[in-house]
Order: sequence, then C-alpha cells, then structure tokens
Amino acid sequence: MVCLGNICRSPLAEGILRHQAKEQNLAVEVDSCGTANYHVGDKPDTRSIKKANEYGIDISHLRGRQFHLSDFDFFDWIYVMDKSNYENIIALARNQQDKQKVKLILNEISNNNNEVPDPYYGGEDGFEQVYQLLNDACKQIIKKLKNDE
Repeated sequence: MVCLGNICRSPLAEGILRHQAKEQNLAVEVDSCGTANYHVGDKPDTRSIKKANEYGIDISHLRGRQFHLSDFDFFDWIYVMDKSNYENIIALARNQQDKQKVKLILNEISNNNNEVPDPYYGGEDGFEQVYQLLNDACKQIIKKLKNDE
C-alpha cells in the first residue's frame, strides 16, 4: 500500500487489509510505505488512527517508511492510492515484471483509474470517505486472494 507520506491513506489501507485477511484466516504479508521520506519512522496521522479504531482496527503501532526497490521483489502486488504515486513507483520499476505489479487500488472496485483522495488537509469526513473506499477495495483484494488459494 503506497501513498505520498505513509501517514494517512496507506497505513489505513494496510490496517484494513490485514484485518480483513485475519477475519478470513488468510496468511498474507501486508505493508505500507510512501514515495517520499517526509514521515519515515512516524506514527500514522492521529485521524487515521482514530478512524481505524472506530472500526476495531489498531494501526497505532505502524511507522512510516519509504518505498524500496526490494519491495518489487518481496510483494506480488503494489497498490497505490493515486496517479502521482503510481507514476513515481512506475519510474522506479526495473522491468516490465515490476510494472505489472503496480495498480491503483480503486481499480479493484472500478476500472476508472479513480484516486483515493488525500484527507490530510481536510476534515474528519475525508477520513471516513477514505476508509469506506479502501474498505471496499480491500474486500475485492480479499476475494482475489481467496480465489488464488
């Protein structure tokens, strides 16, 4: 799960997918990161932590990190929150195989190349909207994982 700073959208997506995978007894490795290094080592935004807690998900232990080339080797899918971060990750890709792993997360629920809005500069409602979008996308990812079993 990738966004810009790894404090709002991507840690929320990581928490949601981990939670859903656990509920389905799926053993998956989920992580999140940012394309920028602004918040390396930082906790998620308090509003993301609060929103996740409202749905029984604890993301307070997560810490920001920056995307590494080795992520292409370790992960089967790399979900990005928006087109800017998509382009940033694609630019780092070493080959076509790396590029094929990178997907806009909301394309799991609609192939319209929609973006998860960045709630950082908005109010509480933005975090609810982001949660709902990511929750729906993660449900589809879980379906794909279950079909791959």
